[in-house]
Amino acid sequence: MKLFAQSGLLVSLLIAAGAFAQSPYEQINRVRADPPCPAPAVREPLRRNEALERAAGLLAAGTDLDASLKQAGYRAARSSVVRMASNVPPAELITMFAQRNCALIVEPVFIDIGIHLQAGAITALLAQPFTPQVVQSQEDAGNNVLALVNRARAVARRCGDKPFAAAKPLSRSAMLTLAALSHAADMARNNYFSHDGRDGSNPAQRVERAGYRYRATGENIAAGMNTAELAVETWIKSPQHCANLMSPAFTEMGVAFAIDPRSQLGVYWSQSFGAPR
Repeated sequence: MKLFAQSGLLVSLLIAAGAFAQSPYEQINRVRADPPCPAPAVREPLRRNEALERAAGLLAAGTDLDASLKQAGYRAARSSVVRMASNVPPAELITMFAQRNCALIVEPVFIDIGIHLQAGAITALLAQPFTPQVVQSQEDAGNNVLALVNRARAVARRCGDKPFAAAKPLSRSAMLTLAALSHAADMARNNYFSHDGRDGSNPAQRVERAGYRYRATGENIAAGMNTAELAVETWIKSPQHCANLMSPAFTEMGVAFAIDPRSQLGVYWSQSFGAPR
């Protein structure tokens, strides 16, 4: 993230005195809209954020980034800080800053900005707020995961040191999906990441609670991923999760995600495998 934290009093005085034809935020967004550097096609104007302004002021005073954001009350998924000093008039300093940091200013991932100005120096903070989301519905994400898993099972692969032959495709199970949703929601709500439930349950007990009578069962979990593709990619790269995904012992699966922005990882996925009796 980058912070432009600005001293409200100093900036207001400079603007009142006619030092800026535009505010620092307007000048920077002008560069974002019409950049002198290569830029992505889609980029919205950066939003002035008071919490980032406070964080930028703390940064300028010597506080580190994480502590500054925490004290200011801003939770970021991504952030970037830029500082610049020069003995030029304030308006010229902003112009120089925006042009020299064009590549960062036009990054569409950044949404918010805070600026701190002091004599001959600027500290700027750009950030993407922590807003966990999955754009697909539960049903669409479940179908997507199933398709990706079956595509992976169709090809022989190694999961760590263990080789697996291609396996038959899985089908979706409503009861396994219920078990997966229950565990994903519990992890998100209680801010933990484990195969052991907060109530002491294990994966087998959770599928039994959902009414599933099994010959074999297993579970994969993931967190922090906002797409089905990223969740499955993570499982394939993990030897133990990959082994579940490729196991010929399983014939069915269910998968679900849960979101809680108050949690550390935001999005939690659970995938239950089974073979019915």
